[in-house]
Amino acid sequence: MKILFSIIFSLAIVTVGCSDSKKSTRQLKLEAAQKLPPIQTNTLNGLERAYVASGCFWCVEAIYDSVKGVKEVISGYAGGHTDNPTYEQSNTGQTGHAEAVEILYDPKVVSFESLIDVYFGSQNPTQVNGQGPDRGSQYRSILFYQNQQQKDIILKKKKALAKKIGSKIAAEVLPFQKFWIAEAYHQDYEKNHPYNRYIQGVSIPRLNRFKSKFPQLLKTNKTTH
Repeated sequence: MKILFSIIFSLAIVTVGCSDSKKSTRQLKLEAAQKLPPIQTNTLNGLERAYVASGCFWCVEAIYDSVKGVKEVISGYAGGHTDNPTYEQSNTGQTGHAEAVEILYDPKVVSFESLIDVYFGSQNPTQVNGQGPDRGSQYRSILFYQNQQQKDIILKKKKALAKKIGSKIAAEVLPFQKFWIAEAYHQDYEKNHPYNRYIQGVSIPRLNRFKSKFPQLLKTNKTTH
């Protein structure tokens, strides 16, 4: 569904992004991140990393980027079995991956617990294999843990939410293995394509619903669309 929205309204924009031979600062940063050594810990220069999947990564990236204490959010793929997946491969649902984000955050400002609250508070927690109009295993909800403490926090919050709403929570809980960074044109997509039909019709409303629920977690320099 996301592809239908985007192709209709912004094919020209995406094509330019894919074919641009000049590397942006963002692209260079992504390439550098890809070369980082395998994660032995989730700590990087005093910051920590978290990984979640919750439907379209354009939407999820924008949501977490609005949270104070979050320094960077990168869109990519995780949870599957295919090495170096592409966007086109992911959309077939055959890679096993879901669209996911890597969140680099300052634990002195925002806790892992709060990031999980953001996760459940910015989605339909009961929707299986998708969020909103985006349907398929590539859009399924997954919470990835990197240690036992994170796993315990996730399971506790998932159980509490299920009890509160009286329904099963769809999000899978999986050990983190590998995060594959998505193509450069997906990064900061909502910010760079504010007039894209999908962004206007799905992503921005989802972001604003989150903002209305968690005003205390927002960066002060972020404005509502």
